[in-house]
Amino acid sequence: MSTVPMASIDLPVRVRYVECDPMGVVHHTVYPVWFEMARTELLRSKGGSYRAMEEAGLLLAVVKLEARYRAPARYDDLVTVHCELVTSGPVKIEHRYRVMRDGALLVVGATTLACIDRDGRLQPVPADLAWNAG
Repeated sequence: MSTVPMASIDLPVRVRYVECDPMGVVHHTVYPVWFEMARTELLRSKGGSYRAMEEAGLLLAVVKLEARYRAPARYDDLVTVHCELVTSGPVKIEHRYRVMRDGALLVVGATTLACIDRDGRLQPVPADLAWNAG
């Protein structure tokens, strides 16, 4: 499988106070939420919709999540969440993420999603999610 991104998006995010822990930095649990926001916007940018998929009975379940924290983000920082669709196989989709602030790398991450039906059975990834480069 290729590691060249098939599609990507940059999502600007302003850090909210509620996302910070008592030490004044973004809590580690917030980054996966930002990953999901970027993934959703990537799908939307290609004309897709998680809502439409779910209405059709297909779900994308996170089966693997990785995050490596390199530097903290703080309240009111403007960060960019970069999301890349790396691979789209028969039943899974893999994304990579980078969270940046002013050119500094804060967090790197990756997710693997499995396409399932409402009963949890694996389903083929819809063809419109397997985008070609460009």
